[in-house]
Amino acid sequence: MLNIPTVTLNDGAAFPEVGLGTYNLRGEAGVEAMVAAVQSGYRLLDTAVNYENETEVGEAIRRSGVDRDELVITSKIPGRQHGRKEAVDSIRGSLDRMRLDRIDLHLIHWPNPSVDRYLDTWRGMIDAREEGLVRSIGVSNFTEAMLTRLIDETGVTPAVNQIELHPYYPQSALRAFHAEHGIRTESWSPLARRELMLEKLIAELAVVYAVTPTQIVVRWHVQLGSTPIPKSADADRQRENADVFGFTLADDHVEALSRLERGRLWDGDPDTHEEM
Repeated sequence: MLNIPTVTLNDGAAFPEVGLGTYNLRGEAGVEAMVAAVQSGYRLLDTAVNYENETEVGEAIRRSGVDRDELVITSKIPGRQHGRKEAVDSIRGSLDRMRLDRIDLHLIHWPNPSVDRYLDTWRGMIDAREEGLVRSIGVSNFTEAMLTRLIDETGVTPAVNQIELHPYYPQSALRAFHAEHGIRTESWSPLARRELMLEKLIAELAVVYAVTPTQIVVRWHVQLGSTPIPKSADADRQRENADVFGFTLADDHVEALSRLERGRLWDGDPDTHEEM
């Protein structure tokens, strides 16, 4: 079984260094894929209201045979449910769909700045944490300016900011801000597009370390201090993605991978992209 280490978030909670993204894992096949991941050693499952699979996540938890307290379940508030009261109601809805009595990490999925309700949403998440509905609270796709506003206005620093991050878009400045403020970076789309796996540098490093190209990239995330959440429905691929704790990339190799930077691959600029 995989042994995935944890780090400690700024609120004292343990957080795995690799997790499973569950986007598009739906229906019975989705449940089976998530069960396989948990039984192989994954302890972090990442979902969202907009993934429309919270029911499957809850079913996978119950079928896995793993103690609930060992698992870290993440969900996210969609843009249409921004607002202080709305945030609490959204969290209760997620709990009902997953049939859980708490969510371990809850995030604001997108800031949606033109609506400008993410600050009230954050206050609602603080309320939910105080009520015991969630263990940790954080955000997704927030910029430095948005994070600063949350901290300055409420005095509560997000535990996590989940962002697009991969060798094509290493986000060094934002990661530095996270480190300065004790915010854990989490990487969505950590493997970027398939073309990343065809990069000559990654292929060469896979030979040097006797691992797969995917493992090179996942290990890069780990050494940057970010938790990647690669998604896969295939049990063998899931194990491959998380089996990255038996080797360490040299510092110059980490830096070389970061020099593959070319910018965002997805239409996900938090200042302009919005999702409801």
